[in-house]
Amino acid sequence: MKSGMVAMIGRPNVGKSTLMNSILGCHLAITSDKVGTTRNVIEGIYEDENSQIVFVDTPGISKPMDHLGGVLNKKSYSSFDMVDVVLFLVDASKGYGKGDAFILNRLKEEDIPVFLVLNKIDLVKRAKLLEMVATLKDIYPFQEIIPVSALTEDNTQELIQVLKNYLPNEGRIFESDTLTNISTKFYVAEIVREKVLLLTEEEVPHSVSCLVEEFHEEKEKVVVRVLIIVDRDSLKKIIIGKNGAKIKEIGILARRDLEEYFGKKVYLETFVKTLKNWRDKEKYLKELGIDE
Repeated sequence: MKSGMVAMIGRPNVGKSTLMNSILGCHLAITSDKVGTTRNVIEGIYEDENSQIVFVDTPGISKPMDHLGGVLNKKSYSSFDMVDVVLFLVDASKGYGKGDAFILNRLKEEDIPVFLVLNKIDLVKRAKLLEMVATLKDIYPFQEIIPVSALTEDNTQELIQVLKNYLPNEGRIFESDTLTNISTKFYVAEIVREKVLLLTEEEVPHSVSCLVEEFHEEKEKVVVRVLIIVDRDSLKKIIIGKNGAKIKEIGILARRDLEEYFGKKVYLETFVKTLKNWRDKEKYLKELGIDE
C-alpha cells in the first residue's frame, strides 16, 4: 500500500483548508477569509483501496507582523521535517506574488519534492492559466504542476493519483478509518471559532480563541459548553450582539455543523469571557483544571 505524508504550504487564504476538506469529503479544517484562521498543524487522512495519504494542513505563511504571525510561520515550517511531498499552493486568481516568492525561497532550502498546485482555477480563464503555468515552470524545479479548484473539486482526484507516484510502499501510517490527529474537543472549539470569524467579519481579529469547558457524549446526544475568549470588552459586546442575537446565531450555525459531524443531537452552550493577556488565560485554565 502506498502511504506517506503531504504538507500543504502557501500564503493565507490560498485554499489549503478548503482543498483538504474537498479531498476528505468532510468539513474537518475550518475556513474563512481572515488571515490566521488556521493556527495549528492539522492532519487529515485520505484512504482508498491502495493508499493512505496524510495531508498536513498548515497555517498560512506571510511576513510576520506580530508575535502570533511568527509562531504560525514556525508551525508551518516544522511540517517540512516529516513529509514526503510538499504541495505549494498558489491562488491562480491572484497570480504569483511577493508572498509566494517569500515561501518559495524557504522551500529552496529543503530537499523534498514540491508540487506547484494552482488553486481556484474556476475563477481563471484557460488562456491566463496556461500563461501562468508557462511562466512558473521556470522559476523552480517543481516535480509537478497541477491546476485544481478545491471549491468545485476540479482535478483533485488527479492530484491524488499523481501523489501516489511519489509515496513509498510502507503500509498504513494510521489505523484504517482514522480521519484526523486532532481531538474531538479541539474540533468542536474550532467549529465555534469559525462561526465567530464568519459572523463578525473584520470587527473581531483572528486572535479570538475558543475552548471547550464541558463535553459529554451520550448515545443519542452531545452536550457541550464552549468558551469564546477575547482580550477586550468591546469585542465581547460585538460577539454577544444586541440582546444576545449574534452569539445565538453563532451557536445555531455551529450546532448545525456539529450535528452533521456527530450524527446526533447537539446541545451547545456558548459564552464569552474577556481575558486581557495570556497570563490571565493560563490562570483561568488552571482554575478550571484544563490543560489546553
